[in-house]
Amino acid sequence: MSLLEIKDVHSYYGAIHALKGITLSVDEGEIVTLIGANGAGKSTTLKTISGIVRPRHGAVVLAGEDLSNVATHDIVTKGISQVPEGRGVFARLTVLENLEMGAYIHNDNQQLADDLARVFDIFPRLKERYKQAAGTLSGGEQQMLAMGRALMARPKVLLLDEPSMGLAPLLVKNIFETIITINNEGTTILLVEQNARMALEIATRGYVIQTGEIVLEDDAKALQSNEMVQKAYLGID
Repeated sequence: MSLLEIKDVHSYYGAIHALKGITLSVDEGEIVTLIGANGAGKSTTLKTISGIVRPRHGAVVLAGEDLSNVATHDIVTKGISQVPEGRGVFARLTVLENLEMGAYIHNDNQQLADDLARVFDIFPRLKERYKQAAGTLSGGEQQMLAMGRALMARPKVLLLDEPSMGLAPLLVKNIFETIITINNEGTTILLVEQNARMALEIATRGYVIQTGEIVLEDDAKALQSNEMVQKAYLGID
């Protein structure tokens, strides 16, 4: 049984039909990637899972429970955390305060301390800068902070929206290595990423989305060798 399922989901922005019957699944322990061009519906898929966008048809199911009509903050409580495109850190708050915001659903001081220790172990730079205002961090550090904040909620499924966007190649490599670490520690991941080459290298399986529809799904290695994927997303003629 899949941990996360999106079943025939149709989502709209006003009259714009953004998702046209999306169906995908993520099994426990997997890294699944969703690749596609700008405007294809990748971020809308994540926003629909998180409850930011409500599906007009279909269902979002976590561990057998339909979340389609569950409030966004309750979806976090049930086990889904999203790292938004563009990081979305609270610029005027310190690193520590941002991380504490991620743990708002918990009220156990020992658990908070344990979760902070885990995040600082994964992201040592954040520990060095825990008193610093988030808005003064570099782009890479802000991405670390956004990921750390999401982990503070102890998610069953972590949604990552374009984590490599705007980062230098070395930082991109570090971020993807961290994604593997987080997954190895037991967090299931759904990754939206325009860097299809890197995403498919770390993913178990992948889906290709075009104009709001899934047009291809397979294991990651098969997608890497797929002619359409190579031409459209990997830059291979």
